[in-house]
Amino acid sequence: MDLAFLNPLYEQSGPWASVYVDTSRHTEDTPHELRLTAQAMGRELREQGADDATCRAVEGAVEALGHSPDPHGRALFARHGEVALDPVLAHAPPGDRAVWAPLPRVAPLLDLAGEDPLAIVSYIDRRGADFELRSALGRRKAGAVAGRQHPIHRTSSADWSERHFQLKVENTWEHNAAEIADALAVCQDETRADLLILVGDDRERREVHDRLPKRLHERVVESEHGTGSRLLDDEVERVRADHVHHRIEAELDRFRAARAPDGEGRVGAVEGVPELVEAAREHRLEELLIRPDGPDAHREVWIGEDPDQLAVRRTELKILGEQNSWSARADEALLRSAVTTDAAALSLAAVLEGTGDDTPAGGLGTLLRWK
Repeated sequence: MDLAFLNPLYEQSGPWASVYVDTSRHTEDTPHELRLTAQAMGRELREQGADDATCRAVEGAVEALGHSPDPHGRALFARHGEVALDPVLAHAPPGDRAVWAPLPRVAPLLDLAGEDPLAIVSYIDRRGADFELRSALGRRKAGAVAGRQHPIHRTSSADWSERHFQLKVENTWEHNAAEIADALAVCQDETRADLLILVGDDRERREVHDRLPKRLHERVVESEHGTGSRLLDDEVERVRADHVHHRIEAELDRFRAARAPDGEGRVGAVEGVPELVEAAREHRLEELLIRPDGPDAHREVWIGEDPDQLAVRRTELKILGEQNSWSARADEALLRSAVTTDAAALSLAAVLEGTGDDTPAGGLGTLLRWK
């Protein structure tokens, strides 16, 4: 997950109110339910020590979601009476929750707003194609291609004039397939879509597939279900989920390989809180790997006002010259370091089954960048 959008949260000091709201259950009572949720979130924050201005800001923002509720949910991060960031969630959170802490509680975003592959579904026929963008947030039109409209149908005659007509039909199909492939490549380039799903008859899909640039071939999936099939939506979601699993498994493989020393005795990955804290202070985090249920995720570490001020023990910060220090969760402190040094982060929750114990010890690890 690219963490750059979280930068505004670390340009200001805390404490922070972090709120996750489930808006996936849409009924005529949704505005009323969100009003009650807003009040409950405000009470929770006040009980944890949040100031009234921030509580009111959160209550107003949650209640406002009733006018145009998101399909899954929303996260809200507020301080000093203002909501600084409110990302839409790609998956519904496991219940509403509110936290008041020195650092914003962003780790849940890795699962709730993180790996959400964007797919272009291309509905292909002999006349052209319609493109549709699919993500966890829904679908929207992404363009269309109108190819040559005549001739497009074969005949059964075998005389010379009809064979000549058949050749024109072939030329029309090939021309339209090339136009669709070109437009699909442009659409992928503009949207940075992770997947291209081709829907249509076997031959039409194949002709478009073969004409796509080779750089896109590994992104292509040919659907077995046609336009209008009730099974198509299920297949699109399965393809998107498989993409997430393969991506996480590939990063885990990188991590496992990087733990072994190279020819010069250097390792490209470390695990465990002390090693990660040292790597964060040296700006060597490349990609954090976080297992949400790992014991190290909520282990206590100590932080200062500067993201570089991070230590396993409070006394270490004093040695580093930091006069003010606060207790924080290890995953949140490391994520702050990752955001401010342009590192990435990845949740391992989607592939925990079947991986055994071959994941980062304690649930936290990182691939390292070289200085």
